[in-house]
Amino acid sequence: MDPNALRTICLSFPGAYEDFPFGPETSVFKVRAHIAGGTRHEAKLFALSSMDEDDFYVNLKCEPALAVQLRAVHPAITGAWHMNKTHWNGVRLDGSLPDGMVKDMVEDSYDLVVSGLSRKQQEQLGWARLGKEGSID
Repeated sequence: MDPNALRTICLSFPGAYEDFPFGPETSVFKVRAHIAGGTRHEAKLFALSSMDEDDFYVNLKCEPALAVQLRAVHPAITGAWHMNKTHWNGVRLDGSLPDGMVKDMVEDSYDLVVSGLSRKQQEQLGWARLGKEGSID
């Protein structure tokens, strides 16, 4: 996987956009839903990457139990630097992980972040709660 492929995956999700709050060398991918009348919700981070082919990594949100399992099996996956290591994995993108696996982890990160948004925001993004059909929030 290269930086352009990661960027394409991250920007493929509804409401996703790229930001550079830490400077041009670090891409931060966030999701935000829009509200009628021009009001906007605060954006939520779902991926952060160096986008430097010499030190290419991405930090992704992960369910805590799965994060521990992934780290135990894959040396390229560790606790994310400068993030809550219970909820965030640092994934070194050096070619040791299949691209499909990285794509799945990015999608899982996005889903975890969007699952924490209000139902109205989720509907605006066109996101459906997996396994939650018919539930009352």
